[in-house]
Amino acid sequence: MAGFHTDCIEKPLSRGFRQLGWLIGRYPWWFLVIPILVSAGLGAGFYFLPQREAYDIEEQFTPIGGPAKKERDFIKTHFPVNDTGQFSATRLYTEGSFVSLIAVSLFDNVLTANTFRELLKLDEKVRSLNVSTSDLGKEENLTFSQLCAEIQGLQCLDSNPLLSAVQSNPDKIETIYVTYPMFQNTFLGTYLGGVMLGPEEIVQKARAVRLVYYLREDSGQDKAKSLLWINHFINSIPNEISTLNLTNIEVSYFTSVSRQTEFEDATKSVIPLYSITYFVTITFSIMSCTRMDSVRNKVWVASFGVISAGLAVLCSFGLLLFCGVTFVVTVSNAPFLILGVGVDDMFIMISSWQQTQVKKSVEERMADTYAEAAVSITITTLTDVLAFYIGIMTTFGSVQSFCIYTGTALVFCFIYNLTCFGAFLALNGRREESNRHWLVCKKVEKHADSERSAFYKACCVGGAYDQTTGKEVEHLATGFFHKYYGPFLTNIWVKIMVVMLYGGYLASGIYGCLQVQEGIDLSNLASDDSYVSSFYDKEEKYFSEYGPRVMVAITKEVPYWNSDVRNKIERCMESFENNSYVNKAFSESWLRVYVTVAERFNLDLNNQNYFIGNVSRLFVIFPEFQQDMQLELDVIKASRFFIQTVNVTTAVDEKNMLIQLRDIAKDCDIPLLVYHPAFIYFDQYTVIIQNTIQNVLVAAAAMFVISILLIPNPLCALWVTFAIASIIVGVTGFMSYWQVNLDSISMINLVICIGFSVDFSAHISYAYVSNKKPKANDRIIDALHSLGYPILQGGLSTILGVVALSASASYIFRTFFKIIFLVIAFGMLHGLVFLPVFLTLFGNCGKKPKVDKSDHELCTGTIKNPHSLDFSGDHQGQNDNSSHYKFQNRYRSDPDCP
Repeated sequence: MAGFHTDCIEKPLSRGFRQLGWLIGRYPWWFLVIPILVSAGLGAGFYFLPQREAYDIEEQFTPIGGPAKKERDFIKTHFPVNDTGQFSATRLYTEGSFVSLIAVSLFDNVLTANTFRELLKLDEKVRSLNVSTSDLGKEENLTFSQLCAEIQGLQCLDSNPLLSAVQSNPDKIETIYVTYPMFQNTFLGTYLGGVMLGPEEIVQKARAVRLVYYLREDSGQDKAKSLLWINHFINSIPNEISTLNLTNIEVSYFTSVSRQTEFEDATKSVIPLYSITYFVTITFSIMSCTRMDSVRNKVWVASFGVISAGLAVLCSFGLLLFCGVTFVVTVSNAPFLILGVGVDDMFIMISSWQQTQVKKSVEERMADTYAEAAVSITITTLTDVLAFYIGIMTTFGSVQSFCIYTGTALVFCFIYNLTCFGAFLALNGRREESNRHWLVCKKVEKHADSERSAFYKACCVGGAYDQTTGKEVEHLATGFFHKYYGPFLTNIWVKIMVVMLYGGYLASGIYGCLQVQEGIDLSNLASDDSYVSSFYDKEEKYFSEYGPRVMVAITKEVPYWNSDVRNKIERCMESFENNSYVNKAFSESWLRVYVTVAERFNLDLNNQNYFIGNVSRLFVIFPEFQQDMQLELDVIKASRFFIQTVNVTTAVDEKNMLIQLRDIAKDCDIPLLVYHPAFIYFDQYTVIIQNTIQNVLVAAAAMFVISILLIPNPLCALWVTFAIASIIVGVTGFMSYWQVNLDSISMINLVICIGFSVDFSAHISYAYVSNKKPKANDRIIDALHSLGYPILQGGLSTILGVVALSASASYIFRTFFKIIFLVIAFGMLHGLVFLPVFLTLFGNCGKKPKVDKSDHELCTGTIKNPHSLDFSGDHQGQNDNSSHYKFQNRYRSDPDCP
């Protein structure tokens, strides 16, 4: 395989880029001005940004077309909610419209008279909140009693059964027996937390009490008013709580809109970080490209490279906003990433420019630069863009939007690097060609007298180059990779150490992959200092014993009056109740109650007319059951029951519970579905691994195809693919060590991982296989010499591009930083350590040196007419008869000489 080369695409591509480089060097102003004008035009698309922004959590972070959404549509259609007179929180197909407070005792027990005295004050304070509104020109004060969800008797639903039991007498709480989890036919599992039980399930102590206030939302007008009152509650409740001077309880609060509003606020908090990021990146780029030569200094080139990346973001985002593509929160991460990628490509181009012959014209230097750098940049851009566009296949809206925006931005970044930045590089080359100062553009001396100060030489002298190679004097860091790092890494004992280090890395990564958790915790969508975080912490600590109360719905018409059908339904219910995540003591079934009532009153349930005719009696005794049956004429179209889940405390429990309940429903003889509003979010567990593996495998396969087409050796293309797999394993494994779950946010970053892992490995592999030296060690030293420093620059610039996100108070942006850091760190580790060693050990896949007649004459000094050669660029002002001698010694000492 080492002798088989796939350079049929690479060679013509290189020739094409050579011509483009020459053209840009000849007409730089056209290639500079036109992209800037295009950016100005397309940038106007940001006018539509407010219309394109989407912050809906369900839309972004739950699977598109997830099963729970279809189940919700069924429940909504067949079991509509009535929140005026027949409200039941457990029968909602959404979370409902509510505000909730958790009061935690500052001592060891919340069931005391002093504590309940404060709870009653808190309850009264919430109910007395009112907000003014103007409806049809009429001023109106909205209070909770006007908006509350109502139960029988048209009264507001109690905020907590225990507050109702004490009847405004807090001392009574110490005299009544509070049983748990059932208290006076009411389930207390969601209202009382941190419970310690005594004999006969009597509560001895409890640490927390939850108060819940449901509001109406059936009609559009009620929903709008309830939302207005809830927003007023959010804004005023902190001050209202402080006025109560509570000494026995600590209060946290939450509302049905809190998760969404806090998510939006956390997203917008990242905007100030853009300016910090661009400042840091520009500063780093300038510092890494600064030289103590007033002509060869690349300060303006480095600065414009960052600006060019910014123009690419402006142009691509504006275009997509013009086209109506939704802008979601995850896209806010993209500019940080694009900046790092753009600067990385800039460093590669600058490095290639510095390797060209100084005495050549700008057009020729640009042609040589593009022939060398553009193919490498094309490989990495194609792989990055393809990785992101493959990510569009996922079922998460947040991932789709991010991949569309980022993939398109990378295309524009590539175009702008080759045109806009390339044009600026050519203009800077013209300045260098005329030996002008980098700051004032005034011609300076090439050499200074020895008595001149070092400061004068650094600031007022420039234009020097290596007289031997005819290239710019290499950067100290570039020399370090060539003289020290490359020979060190190719030492046999160092190679052994690297192989052992890689073994430890791979073992740690694989172990971590087995420990990674799935799914996004909704509490992470709010900022760390949000009131939502405090509420979630207390809810998890004190109210996690009982999970969702799940609906079990019969989805088709069945003859309930048939005893065999009823037996099948009962067997299905028993299957649910025998599950480890279900407590059968708290199941609720209208059919079971109906059978019990029928037996008591000797009703015949085996006759359709009697069965349907006597249902009204059941509704008189148990009016809530009327919402559990869709009865049309003499047919029951659908009905539902309820089961109570327990011990659902982790994401793994949520996933297993959902899968097991759905499997039980599928295996039943009766057509069933299971549903709870939380299942909308639990659905992510069922697809996240499948989506991630699918994206990774497809993208990795595509990366291999691109690599094998553009890197002129199939064996090295395999090594690039190996690097992709290795980095993905490492990033995924170390995610678990850094407490990052596998969710839609980290899935985005694994897609990024595929593209970035190609970046580092492709640069080194391409330089390695393009080298003509016969020894593998020599080829890898040359590859590190030319690309070691640019790769280091690119990696550091990308990390600096996202490091500001580490200071964000939002989980989304911190997670983005963590995984990008892992991707870049492991990418550089592979590109600069692992892959160079493995290529020398197992991948002897370089180009075989081609010895033609002219090369042989050059190296042996037997050229017939050495005086015809032009050495003016290497020996300025010297025109003697020793050309043959100088020529022969120069080429014999050339390490590239075949």
